[in-house]
Amino acid sequence: MKSNIALIGFMGTGKTVVGKALAKKLGKKFVELDSSIEQKAGKSIPDIFQQDGEIAFRELEIKVTKEVSTGKNLVIACGGGVVLNKINIDRLREESVIAYLTASPGAILKRTLSDGEARPLLYVSDRASEIRELLAFRKPFYERAADIKINTSNRSINYIVEQIISRVKEYEGLSL
Repeated sequence: MKSNIALIGFMGTGKTVVGKALAKKLGKKFVELDSSIEQKAGKSIPDIFQQDGEIAFRELEIKVTKEVSTGKNLVIACGGGVVLNKINIDRLREESVIAYLTASPGAILKRTLSDGEARPLLYVSDRASEIRELLAFRKPFYERAADIKINTSNRSINYIVEQIISRVKEYEGLSL
């Protein structure tokens, strides 16, 4: 029986804020993959991208996902690109129900505007267009990985948490 819930989705869809609330409500431990990667690397994600490149970041992401995915009773907030490497999803799936959080490009733009340098993939002049392009590219990866799908646009955190709990209960193979 799986005991984890892994949240996947594009940046700005609410994985961290929803994950913390979900973990608290379910009495599970919250783990943020990106923070774990930063701890392992001893530097921030923007620094990893700038100094070592995206490939080095993705390699670290695979290592950290492997470590985290064997845990029990976790709510795991995954980085937006975790789905790009199938091995990450295969490992997460062993102990986790995978919930795909979605949001409209407009909601994502609004939510990520104040993040500035924390979003290396959005260091571009036309963020709206970059978001649409990345979303279009990644959507099939998210869809393939997802056990359940929840839209977070114009929804309260509590509503989203309740939706996840309700959908996970319907999904077989997880003990809440």
